[in-house]
Formats: sequence, C-alpha cells, structure tokens
Amino acid sequence: MFAVLRHFRRIITVSRILARHDTLFPLERAGVPGAVVSLLRIILLAPRKSEVQKMRPGKRLTIALTALGPAYVKLGQALSVRPDLVGDTLADDLTSLQDDLPAFSGADARAAIEAELNGTVDELFGSFDDTAIAAASIAQVHKATNPEGHPIAVKVLRPGIEAAFARDLDVALWGAGQLEKLRPDMCRLRPVEAVRTIIRSVEIEMDLRFEAAAADELRQNFEDDPTFSVPAVDWQRTGRRGMTTAWIDATPMNEIDADSDKFNRENIVASFARAFFLQVFRDGFFHADLHPGNIFVDAGGVVHAVDFGIMGRLDRQTRQYLAEMLHGFLTGNYKRVADIHIQAGYVPADQSADEFAQAARSIAEPILGLPLSEISLARLLAQLFAIAEKFEMRAQPQLLLLQKTMLVAEGSGRHLYPDINMWELARPLIEEWMMENMGPEARMREATEALLDRLERLPQLIADMEGSISAITRDGLRVNPASLESLTGAQARRGTWRIWAVAAATGALVLVALD
Repeated sequence: MFAVLRHFRRIITVSRILARHDTLFPLERAGVPGAVVSLLRIILLAPRKSEVQKMRPGKRLTIALTALGPAYVKLGQALSVRPDLVGDTLADDLTSLQDDLPAFSGADARAAIEAELNGTVDELFGSFDDTAIAAASIAQVHKATNPEGHPIAVKVLRPGIEAAFARDLDVALWGAGQLEKLRPDMCRLRPVEAVRTIIRSVEIEMDLRFEAAAADELRQNFEDDPTFSVPAVDWQRTGRRGMTTAWIDATPMNEIDADSDKFNRENIVASFARAFFLQVFRDGFFHADLHPGNIFVDAGGVVHAVDFGIMGRLDRQTRQYLAEMLHGFLTGNYKRVADIHIQAGYVPADQSADEFAQAARSIAEPILGLPLSEISLARLLAQLFAIAEKFEMRAQPQLLLLQKTMLVAEGSGRHLYPDINMWELARPLIEEWMMENMGPEARMREATEALLDRLERLPQLIADMEGSISAITRDGLRVNPASLESLTGAQARRGTWRIWAVAAATGALVLVALD
C-alpha cells in the first residue's frame, strides 16, 4: 500500500512538472480529447502564460525532461532518435539531451575520483581540468594528463545518480505491471520485461568498470583495423564511478561541416558503415549509441568511437536471420523475409507466410523506391515491427535495440554525407558474410565442429557410464516398484519384444562390468 502511494506521489510530481512546462501535448497526439487535456492543465495548476510557452514544443519538453531527472533524460534521448514516432522537429530539439546537459562541479568530480581510487587527484594525475568538456545524463568527461604527461579523458558518474534512477525505474516497473493487468492485449509487447531490461542496462551503465570492459573488447575486435579505433583503457585509474581512457585528438562528427574540404566525407561514411557492419555481423557486439557526438574523425580519416555505456549483443543464429532478412528486403524477396520471421519464431507458425510477405512488400516498396540517398533500412525495420503486431509477433528487445542503433547510425552518416546510403555500401559485405557463414562450406564446417564437440565429450560420457555400471555391480539394480509396474504395463501394450530388448541391454551392461 505504501509503495502504491509513493508511486502515485511521484506520478503527480512528474505530471505537474510536465504541465508547468506546457508539455502535455503528447497526450493530444496520442488521441486524448483536448477537453481532457485542458482539464488536466487546470487540475495540475499549469501556468496560463510564461516565457517557456513561447518556445517550440520540443524545447519545452527538453527543459521539462531535464528538470525531471536522469531517467527522463534517457527517455528523451531514446525519443530523439525516433523521428518516425515523434516527428523530425521534435526529434531534432531532443538531440540536445545527448551530451549537452548542465555539468556538476569539478570539486564533486574530484571527490568522486578520490573516493573511488583511494588517492588524491594530484597523486593520480599529472593535471586535471575541473571544467567538464562534455556532460550527459549519467556522467561527464574531464580532460587530464597521466603522471607521464600523456593526455587522457576521465569520465565521472554524477553524484546521487543511482538513487535518482532507482526511484523512477521503480515507478516504471510498477506502471508496466499495472499495464499488463489492465491491458492483457499489451502483454505481447512484454512491458515488464522491457523495463527490467532497461533496469539491467542502466545498472551496467552506472558501473564504469563494465563500460571499460566493453571498450576494451571492442578495441580488441578492431585492433588491426586501420579505419576504426577505440581508445585504450587506463585500468589503473578506472573504478566503479570513474573511468580513464586515452585522449582522442580528433573532430566530433557533428562538428564536421558538410561543405568542408578538410575531410573525405565519402570515405569516412564508408569506413563508418563497414565498422558498424563488422560489429553487428562479424562480432555480434556493437556500439548501441552511435550519435554524432560519440563519433570522432582524425586528420587521417580514421573513425574513433567513445562512450560505451550502451552496447548490444546478437547471437550467431540471430545474426544469420537478420542477414537473410535484410538481404531479402534488398533483393525484393519478400517471401523469404516472411519465412525467416516464422523460422526464427518471431511470428507464430500458424500465421500465413504469404500474407506476411504481402505486408512486408507493402512497407518495403515505397521505401526502396526512393532515391538511394533517402532509403532508410532502420525505418523499414521500425515499420516492419509495427505491422508485425497483426501477425502476433512478440517484441524482440535485441532487434529493437539494433533498429534504434541503425537509425542513429543512419542519421550520423547522412549528417556527414547526405548523398550516400551507408547500407548500400554494406550490401556487398552482407552478401559476402552470408556466403562465408551460411553457404555450403559454412554448413560443412558447422557439422564438423558439432562432430568434434561430441567427440570431445565422449570420454566424459564413457566415464559417466562406467560410474553407473560400477554402482549397479556394487549395489545392485534398483527399480521403483511403481515405475516397474508402469513400465511393464506400457511394454505389454507395445509388445513383449521390447522387454527382451531391455533385458538384453541390461545383461550386456552387467557382463561388461564383470569383465
């Protein structure tokens, strides 16, 4: 009871802040009658006139979400990469939530580092700039040098961030549970599981040791790649609330002028597309927050990534399904797209593959018929997931994260070079990957690996069998009377020859044991 009251109090507080900033307009867009929204404004004491109301809706929403705290900032960041849901203008206004938030003081940053690493900042670093160079919802980054004088980047969690997230995510989990109870038809989308996934993701994101490990894994995956790079982690100056990496002397992608001749923008987008493809298909481990502020380009055209708090993983089978699905769209083989969804279990087997193929064609043809530079595979996947509801498709969190990441990556690529389509650049890579991993040679290799795996387990199976035989010869063969009665009854129904087969097998085991 007290938990429910606490949740309602938080919901009322959130509603009042939204009303104060005149940001109840999403209710109207969702179909709530205007009279109901106006009544809510009166009940929540929304001001009739204010400077905030003169701003665009997206700017007002940005200010309101910032005032509500880090969990709502995260929500705004998610919406900023979904113009298909909220519109281009609103999505553009929300992009300032990505890495342009108010910073906390350098003194708080120093205190957090010293408490985490058990040493003073002067002992740990050669120099430390108290002014943050970037501030996001969970942490901010300071420039420093190590004792040897090499430039480094130090990421520090915001004070009290864990408690702030826990409060709002607890409300979200309660709300998701209520939604499943009140709207059983929404269970297909698994709202409780979705919130729990977010909670696990945030818990990992708020332990910078996990982020450091993710950065290290991604760096090793591209260790020999001359076009894509990840900064090395300084493990001696990394802990739960602080993380240190090498400094990147490069230009953020969102600061590269589209008219600038300093960079070969076409080559940069090609390298970016290739790196993203390799992360998803080759490694099954991808950077899931590829907005332009997290991508840097140096003077040599090498693409550098930072901020590894949100990473995605795809198992091999999912990668194979995804490759076939994308290839089916690119080649217009919609029947294959439908078959893949059913084989993967995303769509129930009792659904019509032909009707699903027709639905896939209805969303793909208008998109694939656009000029090459305007094609968006991410939006295609978003629409595919939307129509899949009619075919009882269950939500696939790993694919939704990938789709969101693809949308962000597309936006980053188009920002740099609007006249090129990064997925068309990746198409030969997809086809080559499919041939290497799904062709006849790949299937033969998988069969060989499966056989070798069984052979490796054979000694243990033999050892287990010998142990069972030893137990039989030592203690005798014990059979539960009820089980014996059930067995003999069943065998009688199936024929006496099965009883003789069981007896012969048992006798053979005893003879082997006595040999």
